[in-house]
Amino acid sequence: MKTLLFTHTDCLYHDTGAGHPERPDRLRAVLHALYGDGFESLERRDAPKATEEQLARVHRAEYVESIFQNVPEVGLVHLDGDTLISPGSGDASLRAAGAVCAAVDAVLGGEAQNAFCAVRPPGHHAEPSRAMGFCLFNNVAVGAFQARAAHPIERVAVIDFDVHHGNGTQAMFEKEPDLLYASSHQWPLYPGTGHSSERGVGNILNICLPPASGSRAFRDAVSKELMPMLDRFQPELVMISAGFDAHQADPLANLNFTDDDYAWVTDRLAEIAGRHCQGRIVSTLEGGYNLQALGSASAAHVKSLIAAGGDGRPDPDQE
Repeated sequence: MKTLLFTHTDCLYHDTGAGHPERPDRLRAVLHALYGDGFESLERRDAPKATEEQLARVHRAEYVESIFQNVPEVGLVHLDGDTLISPGSGDASLRAAGAVCAAVDAVLGGEAQNAFCAVRPPGHHAEPSRAMGFCLFNNVAVGAFQARAAHPIERVAVIDFDVHHGNGTQAMFEKEPDLLYASSHQWPLYPGTGHSSERGVGNILNICLPPASGSRAFRDAVSKELMPMLDRFQPELVMISAGFDAHQADPLANLNFTDDDYAWVTDRLAEIAGRHCQGRIVSTLEGGYNLQALGSASAAHVKSLIAAGGDGRPDPDQE
């Protein structure tokens, strides 16, 4: 079965101002990297806008309303010190969350094996009633709740390998035993959450990696901690918060991952999906701020999704 790519030009019109790391060129770099050899089979679809009902499953109604009330006609508005919105931010944020919902529907509806959502703004820091960390709506959480509301499944696992902890996703999942959230992230680092002692109701795994940990520490933790937890949980859908800012070239942190690490972890998650949920994976873009590294790492990730193929098992050549 095929791999889908969901994106939309509206996501380019979320303007964060000169010098901001979460800029439109990030999405351009990803989309440029997903053309050419190895991506001929990738089916590209326009992301729809998320509905009020979809957003309201994870965000308070007054918060959603406040986002759109603050969208300016011109210029920029600061929601916090790092998170800005512009005239195009409302539509961009709806497309970002809507992409993940549409990807979930397509994958769970049997139209595709897996999907990648190349969208911005990112989402995993957004809390039920708070924008932060460049994020407005929590795209992956909106998609996870869409999966349970619109399809006959209960257990959804979100794996987050962004270099920063996804405090928003954890906050939305931590009291839900049928939702699993697992994050590998640099510790200590923004936003200051995600200590290994934070376990929710037994459904939260935080893998705290010290600066300069590198590939071996990451792969050991995935193999020894994450994979067994996912096998016990037996997800009916695997979702990925695919941040690429743990890359060795990224300016905002220093975990020193390589493109091969992103291919490797995607293959491992495809193995889990192949064992438990017919290979069904939905991934969405989170961080990554060196444009060249972002492009090459996202390409490695999507190539592994494509290679996972019809039965959810990774191509042995990717091992």
